[in-house]
Order: sequence, then structure tokens, then C-alpha cells
Amino acid sequence: MVSQILFLLLTLAAVGLFTVNFRKIIRNIRLGKDIDRSDQPQKRLMTMLRVAFGQSKMVVRPIPAFLHFFVYVGFVIINIEVLEIMIDGLFGTHRIFHGLGGLYNFLIGSFEILALTVWLSCVIFLIRRHVLKLKRFRGVEMTSWPKSDANYILITEILLMTAFLLMNAADAKLQTLGASHYVSAGSFPVSQFFMGILPNSESALITLERACWWFHIVGILAFLNYLPYSKHFHILFAFPNTYFSNLKPKGAFTNMASVTNEVKAMLDPSFVPAETEPGKFGAKDVTDLNWVNLMNAYTCTECGRCTSVCPANITGKLLSPRKIMMDTRDRVTEVGKNIDKHGQDYQDGKSLLDDYISREEIWACTSCNACVEACPVNIDPLQIIMELRQFAVMEESQAPASINAMMGNIENNQAPWKYSPADRLNWAEGN
Repeated sequence: MVSQILFLLLTLAAVGLFTVNFRKIIRNIRLGKDIDRSDQPQKRLMTMLRVAFGQSKMVVRPIPAFLHFFVYVGFVIINIEVLEIMIDGLFGTHRIFHGLGGLYNFLIGSFEILALTVWLSCVIFLIRRHVLKLKRFRGVEMTSWPKSDANYILITEILLMTAFLLMNAADAKLQTLGASHYVSAGSFPVSQFFMGILPNSESALITLERACWWFHIVGILAFLNYLPYSKHFHILFAFPNTYFSNLKPKGAFTNMASVTNEVKAMLDPSFVPAETEPGKFGAKDVTDLNWVNLMNAYTCTECGRCTSVCPANITGKLLSPRKIMMDTRDRVTEVGKNIDKHGQDYQDGKSLLDDYISREEIWACTSCNACVEACPVNIDPLQIIMELRQFAVMEESQAPASINAMMGNIENNQAPWKYSPADRLNWAEGN
């Protein structure tokens, strides 16, 4: 009964703490401007099923896609076994689902095989990071914390799978010894190979089995509360992020109603625009972005696929789309902490543009959409970059000289070049 009470208190504390932190992140996301993404629900659902559940954009890189598939499937399916652990912990039972008979044996055997594939995949991921040292896992934005964050998760997964297999091995051996409370149930295709190295003492086996059982469930509850501080929040947010992703053709930009009305009025003096409240052009801080942009930031897993295909980054320019998302997440988290500490209206004098993302970064972007295309969960760094650019140009009238020259040429010559429209076809003379 003591262990059941302890388990209940631990579970309630873990779920309560996660709920508090999760609600703070939702609050931070809602700091963004409203945007309607409720259209085409069927298409959005299919996008989520294909991209998030089906991992369709992962297959561009077959090896990590293959390994990630095992970790993904293992994480989802092995958590079915956690349900049994939770029931056993609360009611003091042991393998409560053993009455399923052959189906139970099949499930436990499948869990073990998946646990082994997760273990091997995580080891290979560590080798890719620290032995092969793949380029996309490096970069100026990949400071000590992002690197450590990835390592913590991979090592935790390895330890949890090891504890799961050792727990089953001790359980299987206790079953062969006829220990009370250990019902004969389950199939152990992997953990059976560990039985030979385990002690033969029943008390020692019980201690080992209980220790692994507690480590496994405490580790899962700790992992749950680590997620809000980690890039691995994509485990939860990948699904809504793909559902609410932009369904318009990539590269299509929206027009501001106030600007459109001004242009129409200039072209047609009889045009009477509808009354619209003038707003700020573009974005200077995270509260000027929309809530989907902020959810994108919390969904980013820092995999570096966007940066690895960015032509600006490849040619040595300062821009890294991954850094854009990481900076946005860091800034909105900072704003949220300021609200918790000082209140809703507190201003710290900082902004996303300049304090986190430099002007050089946003103007290095070629707006090619390669980063958007490469992201496995439909994150859109380009939209944030374009919002920051729009603010710089339309609110501050600050743009590189080459941009100002181009805009002047378009205004005067109807083309980006300085030549008169009358001379536009001179190149064809004599041909």
C-alpha cells in the first residue's frame, strides 16, 4: 500500500507540473496575432496524417528516416505497455493484462523487439553526432545547450529501453523460479538472453525487477516534464503544427488590406474602401507574428534540414533558418517569463529583430522556400523572415542600398533595372 500511495503521489505531481508548464507554452503561443486556419479541414487532416503520422517528408534522407521510424513507432507502441505499468502501480497488481493469453505474449514480444530497435537507433544517432560529426548538427546556433539537449534525450531513451529489457529478464527468471506474485505470462525474445547474467537469488531478482520497474516509470514521468524545456516538444506539437500549416502554394504572400485599398484608390478615384483598422506593417517582435509562427518555433526539433539546403547558408552567408526558429522560440519564452514575473504589460526594451535576429540574416534570404520544403513538419521560417523584412522597409524605411535602388527602378522604370521602358527591347535590334 505504501508503494501504491507513493506511485499515485508521484504520478499526480508529474502530471500537475507538466500541465502547468504546458499551459504556459499555450499562453505564449497565444501571444501571437490571430490567423484563421480552420479552412479545408479534410485537406488539413490528410496533411497531418501524411506528414506527421506518415513521416512522408523524412524519406528524403532514407537512413535517418529508417532509424527515426523505429524510434517513432517504438515510442508510440511501447507506451501501450506503460498503461499496464500505471494500472499495476495504482492497484498493486502485476501484469494485469496477462489474462489476454496469446495476444499478451505477442504484445510483450513485440515490445521487446521494438525496444531493441529503439536502443540501436539511438546508439546510431549518437554515433552520427559524435563520431561521424555530420555537418548539419553543427552551426553557430548549436551552442552547448542544444547539443546537450539532443544527447540527454538519446541517452535517456537508451537507459529506459535497457531498464525495460532488464525488468522483463528478471521477471521471466522469477517466473521460472515460481516466485509468488509473478504470474507466468509474456514472451521474451530479447530479454531471455540477459537471464544468464542475472543472479539466481529470488530476493536479488525481485530487487532488480522492482528497481528497473521504478526506474522505467519514473524516467517516463521525468521525460514528460523535460519536454516543455526541450526541442523534443515536437513529439506533441508535430501533429497540430502540420494540421494548421499553410495550404497555399509555397511562395504565395498575403497582401495587407490597408495597402491594397490604398493602391485601388490610386488606380480608381471612385473606389470606396471598406473601413479597416490600420495595423503595423510586418513584425518587429514575436507579438507581431501570428500564433502559427510561434507554434512553429516550439515545434522545431533543430534537425538542421532547413539550414543544410539553404543556398545562403551554403555559400557562407550568416543566415540559418534553424537559428530563425530557435531565436523566435527563445524570444517568446523570454516574453512569457517576463509576463509571469512582471505582468502582461511589461516591456523589457528588447525585440526579436536586432536583439535576436540581425538585419544581415534577414536580407541574406533568397526567399527560395528550400527551408520550408525541407522541414519534416511543415515549419515556415520564410514567413518570419518576410515579416521582419516588411517591418524594416515599411515601418522604418531601412533596407540595403541595393534593395532601395531596385525599388526605385521599379517605381520609375517598371522593372528592377535602371533602363527606360522605351529601351527595353534594344537588345533585340539586329537579330
